[in-house]
Amino acid sequence: MDNSIETDMIIDNKRGHEYDTANQPLYYSTAFIRKSLDDEEDHLYVRNSNPNREKLEEKLARLENGKYGFAFNSGMSAIAASLMTCSPGDHIIMPADMYGGTYELSRTILKRYQLSFSEVDQTVSDNVTNAITENTKAIYIETPSNPTLKVTDIRKIIEIARKNNLITIVDNTFMTPLGQNPLSLGADIVVHSATKFLGGHSDVLAGAVIVNDERLKESIQEMQVVMGTGLGTYDCWTLGQHLKTLAIRWKQSTENTEKLYKFFKSHEGVTDIYYPGEDSLHLSQANHGGAVISFRIKDESKAQQFVDKLNIPLVSVSLGGVESILSHPRTSSHLALTEEERQDRGITEGLFRLSVGIENADDLIADIRQALDSI
Repeated sequence: MDNSIETDMIIDNKRGHEYDTANQPLYYSTAFIRKSLDDEEDHLYVRNSNPNREKLEEKLARLENGKYGFAFNSGMSAIAASLMTCSPGDHIIMPADMYGGTYELSRTILKRYQLSFSEVDQTVSDNVTNAITENTKAIYIETPSNPTLKVTDIRKIIEIARKNNLITIVDNTFMTPLGQNPLSLGADIVVHSATKFLGGHSDVLAGAVIVNDERLKESIQEMQVVMGTGLGTYDCWTLGQHLKTLAIRWKQSTENTEKLYKFFKSHEGVTDIYYPGEDSLHLSQANHGGAVISFRIKDESKAQQFVDKLNIPLVSVSLGGVESILSHPRTSSHLALTEEERQDRGITEGLFRLSVGIENADDLIADIRQALDSI
């Protein structure tokens, strides 16, 4: 009998067989015993694999309806590994509105290895088609985008990619596999900053890559092992524990976000709201609007006064925690962009990105209301 994803995140098919405890043991060792010099053992050296990473990667693949999952030591190392499936001289089409770390990676380190990049507004599919050159190898998608939550038509981009023999890479961090499944839509590679919603407790740094194709699997695995970017044993165990509560955390956060969206629409102190919960294209490829909402305050000169009045949200960086996290993209995640680039993308002083946690929604609304009212 096939179980639901929610159940599979909790149970372990090795429980009661290899161990008799509720939780998988922590295999805290760098080396494993070789029973025979001739046999290829399951695990030999921790950089290659260990039981905790093996179990976690099975869960990551199951979450995204994929065949092969890989756990990396950060979201950035997962993104880098995915982009480095390309070769020197290859060209990659990127979204104009994307996470600042991905932007910085493409503008700096990867350029040293003769990879070239074009940034286009992928919400207009013709822009993607027009950006294709004879050496284009991949299209990288981030939908909803960071931080203004623009929606890209995943199916349309995949159609364009297949016509041109290109691979598609989708960053699914914002929606999680419970909200959107790019592999099921035809994408080749899905990446996550597992630090965010998959981890959900702001206590583990991790990344994930999931694929179906055997060739891509071998390429990703080679980089994980040879470059030593696999997730460490304890973090694998911790992330596996956190995945047990992903479904219930995600449900509460998305319900809270819908309530916050209604509140923001009604408050005169907010001028722009970015949330794809009512976007028909987004809802054709995802289950709901997700748990991230961005907004711009009316008086942008009072950004600091606004955050000074808040009591509940954690004013910080990152997202996806059980606690609501309010971020200021202009001075944090997108600091690497030039001021002109930030202005062009709408990343102004008054723009905030709110990752909605699992607190009582009424408490969150009351706290944000009093902060807005004070300015």
